[in-house]
Formats: sequence, C-alpha cells, structure tokens
Amino acid sequence: MAFESLSEKLQNVFKNLRSKGRLTEADVKIALKEVKLALLEADVSFKVVKQFIKNVQERAIGQDVMNGLNPGQMVIKIVNEELVNLMGSETTEIALKPGNEITVIMMAGLQGAGKTTTTAKIAAKLKSKGRKPLLAACDVYRPAAIRQLEINGEKVGVEVFSMGDKQNPVDIAKAAIEHARNNGYNVVILDTAGRLHVDESMMEELENIKAAVDVYQTILVVDAMTGQDAVNVADTFNQKVGIDGVILTKLDGDTRGGAALSIKATCGKPILYVGMGEKLSDLEQFYPDRMASRILGMGDVMSLIEKAQANIDEEKARSMEQKLKKAQLGFDDYLESMNQMKNMGGMRKLLEMLPGMGGGQLKQIEDAMDEKKMAQIEAMILSMTPKERANPDLLNPSRKKRIAAGAGVDISEVNKLVKQFEQSRKMMKQMGGMMNSKSAKRGKFRLPF
Repeated sequence: MAFESLSEKLQNVFKNLRSKGRLTEADVKIALKEVKLALLEADVSFKVVKQFIKNVQERAIGQDVMNGLNPGQMVIKIVNEELVNLMGSETTEIALKPGNEITVIMMAGLQGAGKTTTTAKIAAKLKSKGRKPLLAACDVYRPAAIRQLEINGEKVGVEVFSMGDKQNPVDIAKAAIEHARNNGYNVVILDTAGRLHVDESMMEELENIKAAVDVYQTILVVDAMTGQDAVNVADTFNQKVGIDGVILTKLDGDTRGGAALSIKATCGKPILYVGMGEKLSDLEQFYPDRMASRILGMGDVMSLIEKAQANIDEEKARSMEQKLKKAQLGFDDYLESMNQMKNMGGMRKLLEMLPGMGGGQLKQIEDAMDEKKMAQIEAMILSMTPKERANPDLLNPSRKKRIAAGAGVDISEVNKLVKQFEQSRKMMKQMGGMMNSKSAKRGKFRLPF
C-alpha cells in the first residue's frame, strides 16, 4: 500500500510514546518532530504538515492529556483524529439526482491517470447500486480511448455511446444525454479528453461542455504516484473548471501517498474513491477514518468484513463451516478458500487491513506464502483426481508420484502439502471438539468463517 513506509515510521514513533509512563512537553515535541519528518517524506504538502503539527501540538500539551492516566495513548488518539480531519472527516458519495432524473457526471483528468478505466469502474459501481448508467466517449483526440471505453463498458455490462473521433465533444455530450432520455438511462458519464499537462484548450473544452449541458458532478481523476503534482492538478482544475470530488488512482502502487493527505486540505474537495488495482472491480470507497487507522497501523477491519461479504458465497461458507466442525475438509475446499482469497485482492491486501501489520510482518508472511508457492499448490491439487481431492487418505506413494509429475514438481513437495493438510485437519478436529463443548455450555454458537 502507498502508506507502508509512513505507517512503519509512525508506529515506531508511537511505540516510544507508549513505553513512557509519564510524558513531558519535551517528549511530545520530539515525537511530533519525527511525525513531521515522516509526513514530509511521504510527500505531504509542507503547509499542510505545518498546520497539522500545530493542531496536534495544541491539543496534545493540554492539561487533560499531560495529566491523564495514559498520555501516550491520548497523543496517538489526537494524531488519529487530526488525520481524519485532514482527509475530510466524513465519507462523501457521488451526488445523484433523485428518481429517474438524468444525472450527468463529467470525468476529467490528465493523460495516464487512468481516467477512462476509472470511468468504467464508476459505471459498474452505480450499476451495482441499481442505477442505469450510460458511458459517453467524448475523447475525440485519442481514438484508442474510444475503443478502450467500449471494451471496458462491455466488461461491466454498460452501454457506450460513441459518435467516433470526428465530432465536437460538446455535440457528443448533448447527443448522449438525448440518447439516455429516449432509452431510460438515468446517469450519463462523460469520458472527456486528457492532456499530457494542464492547458488552456483543455480547460476551455470542459467549460464549453459544462455551459452546453447540465453537468451535475465534475469528478477529477488524479494519479497518486505523482505526489504533490496530483495536489497541484486538483487545485488548478478546481479553480479553472470547478470540481466536486477527486478519485485517486494507483494508491496500491509504490508511492508515498502524500496526495491523499493533502488534497482535501489544499483544494477543499473530498476524495470519493481510490483505485487499488488494475481490475475493473478495484475501486474502493474512500473512508477517511479507515484510511487514518491503516496509516497508524490500527488496521481496517470494517473494509475487510465488507470485502468478505461482497466476495464470499454464503452457501459455500455455511458448507465449509459444517465441514470444519466435522473435520471433513478436502483439497477442493482448500482450493476454494485460495480462490476466495484471490477474489478479495490476494493475501497482501487482506493482511494490510489487519491491526499491527507493519512492513516487516507483511514481508515475513508474504515470503512464507508467496504467489509462486500458491500457484504450485494449486497445480498439485488440480493434478489430483476428484476422488483424491475429496478423500486425501487415498494418496499412496504411486498416486503422489503421478501428481508430482502432473504439477511439474518434486514428490517431496507433494508430501509436504499432504503433511500440512493432515496437520490442518487434526487442528480442525480439536477446534471442532472445543466449539461443540462451548456451544453445549453457552447455547447457539456460530463459527466466524
């Protein structure tokens, strides 16, 4: 995640604060100096950092904090609250007109920020919420953009309105709205042209579209990897055209993440969503409180639960629960759990949401469960017959030899997998016994799987 380095540095600062029984004003100032350096290194705007540290310091050296029972934890609580304030306090949704009134959303941004892909992602989000969106291809300067939008629209099951690359974008926007009105669409998303940098003709074209049609929301897409440039772009667009919100892309990349902490404070507009990957489903609602928790190493359990609810089949989960209780898991169940983890974004994304998961711990677990090993396990399981997967007790030496050859691995790898699986089953059996004895004493009990 973008904030990995910042998160690790802040956790180290707070570890020192927690270890002190009492805090002096000097302790707080030293800690905040380190927080300041960590934020600047994360590419957060100097003005924003200066104001942030001032706010924290004013609250942190108050009598109620310094004389409290646990001043170290109080300072961390204040930093957390100020981080939330910095990023916008409340979660902001894309505003939509009521009922079947047509909402026109204009997407803007520079080339390379991922605007066209994000436009399709937004359409998919709105469709899943019961809206009927129409995508309009208004980028006539890059023919590939029209084709890209059509491909992505097809993937998410949303129609794309196009008039080719020889028409004026203003005329395309008008015709798209007319098409929406005649065909029962209630959201029109305009994918406008990007440029390599902010220029007057680009701004003029966006102003012309806004003057010709009733644009209800103007959303800017910026690349988180460009750091402070992303903040400057947001500020310029807001001054010239007026924007209602920002979508930050590539927040899963190797970036310092300062843009997420600076945009709201700099241009006063909320971050609506963050792009966390290439897939059309990799767009997450931006929650300032959850992001602050992640940055401070407190995890993001709510997002983890929501991901599980969205990606895990409830019927399969119930079936898995029954098998767990009876210790009857087979290799097919093992494979199913691996696939569900992939659907939820993979091991790393899930671990990032757990409290206390810093860079060091993540690295160790990732090394133990890297993607190559997971792919190797999958190949071994798929080399088994359906009967062998359902009943691992059938796996004698000759069968293991055949599986190893089918998966292209040494037989020792198959032995290792079977041994690990047997150990897991024994553990499940013990857990099942514990669960049953607890449920007998307490009444109804449900496994949290």
